[in-house]
Amino acid sequence: MSFTLATIDTASGPHAAIVVGDRVLDIAAATGDQRDASMLHILATWAEALPRLEALAAKADSGMPLSQAKLLAPILNPGAIFCAGSNYADHAAEMAARSGQPAPPDPHTLGLRSWHFIKTMHCITGPGATVVMQPRSKKIDWEIELALIIGKTARNVSEADALDYVAGYMVSNDLSARDLGHREGLPATSSFKTDWIAHKNWDGACPIGPWITLARDIPDPHNLAMVLEVNGVVKQDSNTKHMIFNINEQIADLSRNFTLHPGDIILTGTPAGVGAGRGEFLQKGDVVKLRIDGLGELTNIMA
Repeated sequence: MSFTLATIDTASGPHAAIVVGDRVLDIAAATGDQRDASMLHILATWAEALPRLEALAAKADSGMPLSQAKLLAPILNPGAIFCAGSNYADHAAEMAARSGQPAPPDPHTLGLRSWHFIKTMHCITGPGATVVMQPRSKKIDWEIELALIIGKTARNVSEADALDYVAGYMVSNDLSARDLGHREGLPATSSFKTDWIAHKNWDGACPIGPWITLARDIPDPHNLAMVLEVNGVVKQDSNTKHMIFNINEQIADLSRNFTLHPGDIILTGTPAGVGAGRGEFLQKGDVVKLRIDGLGELTNIMA
């Protein structure tokens, strides 16, 4: 049976849950094992947990209506959030154009590998949440991205085997404070100019959700339509097939440097159409809606 995994708000705190159609089943309440309240515990024991989850999915009609559940971020406290930089050619070109530069070449032709920056778990927020924008920034930008969740420990993984380490996929928004990426009062050549923390990290800067769609239910993660709207106006409309470095390459590259653990999240890059390329940025009250084929819809309100 096909099902997705969510985290719901309950009287005893956040609980992992199974979503089947329009019903939601609290996993820990169904199994009587409080460890099952933690999505990280389920992912850490993925091989053993999956058969139990399949059995529970058949009983999901005993759960509450989805309309009555408060969905939280599917993973509230991931060990790490890795974000691919400039991983769509059209986005790399639009960002280069901002400074009057030509579109960069395919990094593969330069012998380069994928590269990532990090967001902290403090950035995580979920579907329907109000996101308080970084108060020091006047240029908060949107970035729709396919997010993947690591399902088993990965170290020195080959590209050929990389997808075997993915438990599932989510929609994500890599919110960015474009005017805080470079520290004021320093020349462009300064070694102290770039500030990735202020640029990419603040409370709520990484909306994810609405749930985890299992990898087995996504036949080809490299061919998923993705759309982002602000107040009903389409800003990004692309497909994951346009990634420069595919998912296999990204997992292989990251796992060459350190061990990836169950529950770690990788945001795989954003296509063209971000606000910086248009000179448009998010404002108080804006409704940002993201959709990726087979993964559902993620909506947040800016404040």
